[in-house]
Amino acid sequence: MEYKSTMSNEAAGQRHRIGILGSGNIFGRYVAGLSRYPELEIVRVGDIDTARARAAAAEHAIAAWGDDNELYADDTIDIVVNLTPPVQHARTVATALRTGKHVYVEKPLATTVADARGVLEVAAATGRIVGSAPDTFLGSAAQTARRALDDGLIGDPIGTSFFVGYGRAEAWHPDPRFLFQAGGGPVLDMGPYYVASLVNLLGPIRSMVAASRIGASVRTVTAPGRAVDSIEVEVPTHASAVLTFASGVLGTAQLSFDVWDSDLPHIEVYGTEGTMSLPDPNQFDGDVRVKRHDDRSWQVLPPVTGLFGAVGTREQYRRGLGVRDLANAIEGGPQRAGATFAFHVLEALCAVDESSRRGAVVHLESSCERPPPVTP
Repeated sequence: MEYKSTMSNEAAGQRHRIGILGSGNIFGRYVAGLSRYPELEIVRVGDIDTARARAAAAEHAIAAWGDDNELYADDTIDIVVNLTPPVQHARTVATALRTGKHVYVEKPLATTVADARGVLEVAAATGRIVGSAPDTFLGSAAQTARRALDDGLIGDPIGTSFFVGYGRAEAWHPDPRFLFQAGGGPVLDMGPYYVASLVNLLGPIRSMVAASRIGASVRTVTAPGRAVDSIEVEVPTHASAVLTFASGVLGTAQLSFDVWDSDLPHIEVYGTEGTMSLPDPNQFDGDVRVKRHDDRSWQVLPPVTGLFGAVGTREQYRRGLGVRDLANAIEGGPQRAGATFAFHVLEALCAVDESSRRGAVVHLESSCERPPPVTP
């Protein structure tokens, strides 16, 4: 079976003018990633903290800056990239849509299913398109795994597992409060990367049963330049779940901000003829390994699309493929990281908390199609 490394040529058409709303920690990653695409021009930075917006614009040579209302009012912008805190997503996305702009929003789409449903309703009413992170499943690793799965390399999928162990945010993020408040926690902060990758591979999720708890109730912040010294934890920081996919595949998951060290894999998929192991879905690229039942050792699959960045470097944390995906949809092409897909991922993740509170299986109401593979 031959795998070729090529780069998708989608979304290389008309020029789009982008306003970035929010100039916090992830801002530079979007600027770096979007700079790969000359058709995507960042023309304005908007932030309720105008001093921060001005500094971000100066640092990255962006022509205009101001507050959020000035960004909404800028009629030259056709795409808003929304990097506001998660609790602000629903309101700010709806506002941008009502001003006639298409919106790409950081994950999650909203912090509740009801708020996310409201976003979809506004998008439908305004005729604008919404895209949502995570976009890492558009990278070479997830697309290579998708090709291998679709080609039957491990047979029919039976089960999957994923493990989120991420416990050091307070050591590097200067203001990680949002991670331990409503809309944060490992489920809504890191979970979208893993669940989006699995829905891309295996299709929609039918039901969820889970349990969760708070680990350490107070977090000491040690990051350089920190804004706070400690945080009172308000949301569960450790959860275990069992997912049933509509296809019948069964998944097991651990999502934790309390696991600082582990040798567990990020994602594995188990089939009738072998096992596939995927790298960190918070990155675009990395080794996809397969071991069929009659193999003596694991094999690394060559990537089926070009790399987004050099593996093992900071380039792996750049963002922008999802914005390019939205631009492609504006021009009439397929959208993969779209609102319906993001809504389903969010409902699945919200079901973790609901199941834990109720002590019962939660059956999801939404569904979605598997996104089409990225075209080389």
